[in-house]
This record gives sequence, C-alpha cells and structure tokens, in this order.
Amino acid sequence: MMHKSEPALAPSTPHRRPIGVFDSGIGGLTVVRHLLEALPDDSFVYLGDTARVPYGNRSRETVRVYAEQCMDFLLQHDVQAIVVACNTVSAVAMDHVMQRSPVPVIGVIEPAAAQAAAVSAAGVIGVIGTRATIASDAYATAIHRHTATARIVSQACPLFVPLVEEGWLDTPATTLVAEAYLSVFRPEDIDTLVLGCTHYPLLTSVIEKLLPGVHLIDCGSCTAVELAHQLQNRPSEAAPPNEQRLHVYVTDPSPLFSELAATFLGMRIGTPHVVTIDHHGIAS
Repeated sequence: MMHKSEPALAPSTPHRRPIGVFDSGIGGLTVVRHLLEALPDDSFVYLGDTARVPYGNRSRETVRVYAEQCMDFLLQHDVQAIVVACNTVSAVAMDHVMQRSPVPVIGVIEPAAAQAAAVSAAGVIGVIGTRATIASDAYATAIHRHTATARIVSQACPLFVPLVEEGWLDTPATTLVAEAYLSVFRPEDIDTLVLGCTHYPLLTSVIEKLLPGVHLIDCGSCTAVELAHQLQNRPSEAAPPNEQRLHVYVTDPSPLFSELAATFLGMRIGTPHVVTIDHHGIAS
C-alpha cells in the first residue's frame, strides 16, 4: 500500500549575519549611529580598542598589527562585512586589512573623499583631522582620485578630541580653540570641509558658526550610505528576531564609556562587554 508523501517543508530564510565595526576607541560610535539608520534591518558588533587608544601616535607597523587583531575578533562573530571606523587605520592600514579579510571591508576616508569631490563647486576643499591623519595625506590623495584639480587645505586639530570627550561641545573654550584652528580656512575660500575624525561631527554647531555656508562632510554618514549601497543586492535574509541590534565590546572598561557612548550614539546602551588582549590578539 502506497502512502502519500508528506509535503516538503519550505526552507526558512537564514538570519542576516551582523556587520562588524571597529575603532581605536569610542569615536567610531558616531559611524555606528549612521549605520543603524542606513541599515535598519541589520545588527552590528562594535569593538572599541580602548586599552590602546589612540592609534595616531603609533607606527604604521603597529597600527597594522592592531587593525588585524580587531578584524580577527570581529570575524569570530561571523560578520558579513567590516567597517573600519578609525581614520588612522583607514589612512595607513586599509590595504593590509582588505588583503587579509575574507569579507568586504570599507573605511571612512574614501566615501568622504568622494562626497567632498562631488559637492565642492569651487574645487577648494578643507580637511581637518588628528595629526596622524593629516600627516598621512590620505584624504588629499583620495580626493584627488576623484578630482585631480582640487586644491586641498589641511589642518590638524588635536584638541578637538579631548574637548568632545570632556563633553565641551559648545562652550566658549571650545569656540576659542576652534577659531584658532579654523582661521586657516577663511582666506582660502573653501566651500567644503571634511570632518576627518569621528569625534568632529559633535562639534558641528561650533564649526558652522565659524565657517557659515561651508558644506560639512561627515565621514561616518558617507560611509554608512556607501555600505548600504554596496549591500543592497544581498540575498534575502531575515533580520535576527528579538535581538539587540548593537553589541558593544571594549578592551578596557572605562567607567565613563557608557556615558560617552550615549552622546556619540544618541541613545543609551548597556554596560559593554570587556575583552582581553594578549600576545595572540583580542579574545572574548
């Protein structure tokens, strides 16, 4: 006697793998803020290497080692792509990370450079960043790949990061520091300014007052838009159900991290997971 076969069960849609993001510290959370908006159906794993911040005063070789260790940690979480939210790594170690990563990698410099080149009518573009980022000339090089005739005016603003982390986002002291740094741009007639550090978008109100009418380029926003564009043709996958969209890891448990994270992200997060560093790298 023949039995009617049971209908085959339709395969379930696989859950979407998370996107990994790493930075030398907390600033990369401004990039995550834009990623959460640009990719609403994705979850993210963020690593802030707070035990070794800043990367900007390290040698190129050391930055490459640190970047590879951060990448390896994120790969342990089965990420589908990696965002290098650190301008220093994006400036001096992107080739190293991209060559070693089995998943797509995107940094913050190239998307911001492309946007600056696209919106600058006069072709005179300002760039501000940390000393290491400005010294690398990475933004100028990237902008010239898109518009060879652009004139680039660069300025290191090393005091901006501690001012932001102190919470002095729009104070008289911050304005005085910003006036000193940004005065180099007034005679140059720039029409576009690249905020070449993930901390700097938090100083937008001060910068806009000192450089009215200048188009500000947020490297985190540009990176989020570019990654969303690159991932738009992915196979259909389900967003993880009932899961926290952002999982945060740090290598040093600063007592101020959660408070600062709320400023950078625009929302509160729980206590971050602390991971350890040894001679093998970063491990959970």
